[in-house]
Amino acid sequence: MEPKDIEQSSHDQVRLQQDLWEVAQSPWKTGVLPNPEVLSRARESLPRSLPADGIGFDSAKRHILEDIVPAFNGGSISPNYYGFVTGGATPAALFADNVVSVYDQNVQVHLSEHSIATDVESIALGLLVDLFRLDRNEWHNGTFTTGATAANLLGLACGREFAVRAAADKKGISNHSVGEWGLFEVMHASGLSGLQVLTTLPHSSIGKSAGILGFGRANVVNVCRDGSTNPLEFDLEKLERELSRPDKASIVAVSCGEVNTGRFATAGSTKMQELRDLCDKYGAWLHVDGAFGLFARVLDDSPEFTSIRAGSDGLELADSITGDGHKLLNVPYDCGFFLTRHRDEAANVFTNPNAAYLTGGAGPSSIPSPLNIGIENSRRFRALPVYATLLSYGSVGYRSVLERQTRLARKLSAWLFDHPEYNILPETSSKAAQLDQTFMIVLFSAKKDDLNQNLASRINATSKMFVSGTSWQGRPACRIAISNWRADEERDFELVTGVLDEVAR
Repeated sequence: MEPKDIEQSSHDQVRLQQDLWEVAQSPWKTGVLPNPEVLSRARESLPRSLPADGIGFDSAKRHILEDIVPAFNGGSISPNYYGFVTGGATPAALFADNVVSVYDQNVQVHLSEHSIATDVESIALGLLVDLFRLDRNEWHNGTFTTGATAANLLGLACGREFAVRAAADKKGISNHSVGEWGLFEVMHASGLSGLQVLTTLPHSSIGKSAGILGFGRANVVNVCRDGSTNPLEFDLEKLERELSRPDKASIVAVSCGEVNTGRFATAGSTKMQELRDLCDKYGAWLHVDGAFGLFARVLDDSPEFTSIRAGSDGLELADSITGDGHKLLNVPYDCGFFLTRHRDEAANVFTNPNAAYLTGGAGPSSIPSPLNIGIENSRRFRALPVYATLLSYGSVGYRSVLERQTRLARKLSAWLFDHPEYNILPETSSKAAQLDQTFMIVLFSAKKDDLNQNLASRINATSKMFVSGTSWQGRPACRIAISNWRADEERDFELVTGVLDEVAR
């Protein structure tokens, strides 16, 4: 590339940012999903080999905007995409994400004379701690991740370090860091035969993390209470039996906002305190997967949201918390975050050794270098959209969005509860009980088996909205997950009920 080409490319980059901004702000007019013809045309337009000379920036831009963009789904742009919980990028987050692309900061090492990027990241973590009403003195520790899966991996990795060390301490073993000496050696010396995660209806990323970290997916043990009206409730007797096993190191993982139902494993600080006491008694780590439910702490203390707030009360008693920014925080993919009360535990696992060039001669700092507390050495400056959106809208702005989403979910639950063709799930004894437990997810099925078998595909074929096909107690079901900041109670209620009535007919 010649110098004149580089200069022209800089102008092109600015113009492209403007074009993308206009596309992102335009109404989603082609439906929540692209139609088959658009998808086919887009796939036909894809090159089969690399052109030797290139087609030029203008042609590439037209190809992307005219061929590829129309074949994307409306997951972030449409408020009626209720499938994967992708939220939607707020205007402030979208602006900041463009800045991230233009300036492309390296945020692996805190070098105060090089860039303010790591300072911004630390402040953004503190703003999140404020949003979730956690104590900064305890919780302003952690890092940004690609999403909840990576954050759960960090939580379980720190928990493994902690729980195995606790077992080693009982044996009087000094070299007890898994990160330093290895899992096999420390477990063998500690007399441990295995690791386990004790939980109720966990997200699949807990099992994935267990497989990566050496627990094994088969050692994610369900300790739910049989016969409970809450399918996520812990059976404390089962839990204590497992925790008391001398041959196992354990992590207790709390599902705060389960993926199918949005329900909570605990209801109030008392339940969390019981879990905390058991973990302390047996040297276990208490981790909360709050990708969905952590945001319940943003709601106010009014009677309308008492049951939802109760599901997130007491989370400050945990050792670590997973959160997901590209869900209810409404910032772009990819963004999750990991918070912990134990400032040094992540460094015990993730310290990046023997790389002098990564320190740049930097002295001690109150801001740790992110490469020593997370998975990646190289990563995107994903904290800036978080910083921008929290600064722009504050806790009151986010509370308003979450109230709209919850009220819409409850209106739909009430409508489905009374509908002759649909079941609202999990089934409850009364409409009042159902609404009391509804957060931002609505799970339902059709009463007639022939309709229920292809219910999701029939809803999505309208292209007016999109739902996830799932299952509940062995039967197909559909999930409406309301997460976009554009949600409107009246408008979206009319659209969704209109589609469901049409499909039922």
